[in-house]
Amino acid sequence: MRERLITLACALGALLLFITLFVRSGEAERPDVTLPTTAERGANGLLGAQAWLAGERVVTRAVRERFDNLLERPELARRGDLLVVSLPVATPFTARELRSLDAWLRAGNTLLVLAAIADRPDWAMGRAGLEEDLGDLTGLSYQTVRTPGRGTASPRRAADRSGDLGAVRGAARRLTEPQRSTLVGNRAHAYLAGVRQAIALSDYAGRAFPALAWTMEVPRDGFVLCLAHGRESGAGALWVRPRGAGRVIVSGFGSLFSNRALGLADNAQLLANIVGASLGAGGRVLFDDEHQGLSDTYDAARFYSDPRLYATLGVLAALWLAWVLGGTRLRLPVSRTAAPREAQLVRATGLFLARVLSAPAAAQRMFEHFFRRLRTHAAGPLERSGPRWELLEHSARISRADLEQLRAWYAAAHSGGSVPLGRLHNLMIRIERLLAA
Repeated sequence: MRERLITLACALGALLLFITLFVRSGEAERPDVTLPTTAERGANGLLGAQAWLAGERVVTRAVRERFDNLLERPELARRGDLLVVSLPVATPFTARELRSLDAWLRAGNTLLVLAAIADRPDWAMGRAGLEEDLGDLTGLSYQTVRTPGRGTASPRRAADRSGDLGAVRGAARRLTEPQRSTLVGNRAHAYLAGVRQAIALSDYAGRAFPALAWTMEVPRDGFVLCLAHGRESGAGALWVRPRGAGRVIVSGFGSLFSNRALGLADNAQLLANIVGASLGAGGRVLFDDEHQGLSDTYDAARFYSDPRLYATLGVLAALWLAWVLGGTRLRLPVSRTAAPREAQLVRATGLFLARVLSAPAAAQRMFEHFFRRLRTHAAGPLERSGPRWELLEHSARISRADLEQLRAWYAAAHSGGSVPLGRLHNLMIRIERLLAA
C-alpha cells in the first residue's frame, strides 16, 4: 500500500509539471454564450438569416478565412456582393485585410456592419476594441453626446481606451429576459421600405450602461447619412456612407439579424431590403465567421480555448493514472534459485583456482598427490617419500612411452616449464588403474 501511495504522489507531481509547462492559461469563451456565426443555432447565431436567404434563392457563403486578396477569389463576383460583419470581433483585423477590404468596397460591393453600440448582447460583453475596429472598417467613430447625471464620457469608450473591462462587467447585471430596443426610420429610404420598426435585444443592464445618445463622427472629406434612430435614446442607429463605387452600412444594434431577433417586428424585412438593394448580378451574401473565432485554418487561441481539449486531457490523465497505479509492477518478483549441487561447487572452485594458480605449481601438487597414492602399491617401507620411479619401472603393465612422458612432465613442472594439466591428470589416472589391476 505504501508503494502505491508513493507512486500516486509521484504521478500527480509529474502531471502537475506537465500542466505547468504545456497547458496555457487564459480565459476561454463562456460555453453558455453563442457567437454571431452561421454555424450557431443558438440565440446569437446567424444561421437563421443564412438559411432564410438561401431559401429565397439568394447565394450565401460563410467566410472562414482572412480577407486578404478578397477580390482575387474566382467564386466571388467582381462587384455586387454584400459582406456582413459583427462587431466587436474576437480575432483582430490585420492591415493587409483592411487594404484588401477597402479595394473590394471601392470596386462596387457593400459592407454591412452590425456593431453592438446601443445594444448589449452577451457575446459582446468583455470584448474591447469596438471603436477601433469600427474606425478601421468604415472610417467612422461614435461619440457620446449625452450621459444622464455625469459628463459626456462613455463607460464603453473608457473601457475600450483603457482595455480594462472588469469594472464594466462587474457593474453590469444579466437580465432574466432580454431588454428590447427599437429602431425606427428617420425618413423614407429603400432600406426602410415596409419597415415600421426593428427590434434589438440586450442581455445586460446596469449603472455601467445608462441610456446614452450617440453621434457618428466622419472624416473631414466624408459623408454619412443617418437613416434611423433608437426610439428609447433618440440617438442614430443606422447609417450609410459611400466608399468608391460601393457603400458601407452601419447598424448601431448588433443583434438585429440574430436567430432570436430575425422574426421580431420588421427585422427580416429590413434585412431583405438591404440584401435586395446591395446585390448585383451573380452577387452573394457573405457572412464573416473568421473574426468571430470560427476559422477553417489553424487558430492556436481558439484551440486552447476549446473546452473539448481539456476534457480530452482529463480523460487521458485519468487513464494514465489508472495504468500507473494498477497496471505497473511496483516491486520486482523475488527470484528463488536452487542450491548448487556438489559438482557445480567443485567446478566453480576449480575455475577459481585455475585463474590464480600457475600451471607448473599445479602440476607439482598433482605429482605429490600421485606419488603419495602410489605408496599403497609399494612393497618397500611406507615411510619413504618422494617419487617412486622404481615401482613404475618394474611394473609390466605400464608402457615405456607413458613412463617417459610422465618423467618429462615431472621435469617440466619442477623447472617452470609448460605442462598440460588435463593430459597429465588423465595419464596419472590410467597408471593408477593399471597398478591396481
